[in-house]
Amino acid sequence: MAELVFFSGTMDCGKSTLALQMDHNHAARGREGLIFSRNDRAGSDRISSRLGLEALAHEVHDQTDLWAEVMSARSQGRPVDYVVCDEAQFYSTEHVEQLARLVDELEIDVFAFGITADFRTRLFPGSARLIELADRVEVLQVQSLCWCGARATHNARTVDGLMVVEGEQVVVGDTDSGAVVGYEVLCRRHHMRRMTEVTARARTTGEDSLL
Repeated sequence: MAELVFFSGTMDCGKSTLALQMDHNHAARGREGLIFSRNDRAGSDRISSRLGLEALAHEVHDQTDLWAEVMSARSQGRPVDYVVCDEAQFYSTEHVEQLARLVDELEIDVFAFGITADFRTRLFPGSARLIELADRVEVLQVQSLCWCGARATHNARTVDGLMVVEGEQVVVGDTDSGAVVGYEVLCRRHHMRRMTEVTARARTTGEDSLL
């Protein structure tokens, strides 16, 4: 039986790496697949891992019909046995429903990878619909770590190192500490306190200067 599986976790937990590995494993067994992604850090039509792995992918846009994309590939004589969808949090609810239809009506395995909640700890629409429709939801076991060393459970958006809690839900950035607009993974305690590595270091430096 084909399945719709949602692999979820925070940033830096290896989602894109696993997506590429999943594609490799299935292709190595002679299966044919399609890779989709949206708003990848490396640019359009790409799926990339922070470990340096990268592959071509079909870019998903608001108007993309994933059912039609697969049917088009099949009409050109290309069998499609599975679909890998990276950055699935950015997909629309309609995209997710199209993926479920591929599983139910065409018996195509769909493996979706994404972040569950945004920088405000609110569910992305695509992730919410995946949780509602997926046959399985798998939490990735590779743990991201907060700057304090605890397990990171939340994604924070930063501007010049300072955490922000307002703004558009989707702003493409990276975990590069030098980025003006970036992202950092935090444990719940420090996310609630809005304490990033930069603000923690500044506080420690300030306390040291008083000694």
